[in-house]
Amino acid sequence: MNKVMLIGNVGKEPDIRYYEADQAVAQIVLATTERGYTLSNGTKVPEHTDWHNVILWKNLAKVVEKYVHKGDKLYIEGRIRYKSYDDQQGKRKYVTEIWADNMEMLTPKPASAPAAESSSQEGVSNATAGKDKLPF
Repeated sequence: MNKVMLIGNVGKEPDIRYYEADQAVAQIVLATTERGYTLSNGTKVPEHTDWHNVILWKNLAKVVEKYVHKGDKLYIEGRIRYKSYDDQQGKRKYVTEIWADNMEMLTPKPASAPAAESSSQEGVSNATAGKDKLPF
């Protein structure tokens, strides 16, 4: 079974691209951090952060485009994929990606919305207000 579950923060603004027939793909960089701690013998183990390349397709990518920004906390569930390629000097390079099957936004939504919203924006904000998980 190939299953990955991550909770982390988005490291930079998502990169969204469109291809054939209005299909989207999003790439985000997610930082996961293991807290530092002190062992019983006094040895300090420092905090450690890993950076993950996450790929989201189709509807998930469109949700990322609308709602996900740098610093947001996300839960990602997906599969790990490995790729390799040869760079310009002919050296073999390896890339590890997480292909997301599910995403939950964990960053709380702002408590108050601007008073001057158009009716179309109110429909979107009312549909998503107070929900921890968006329908995918």
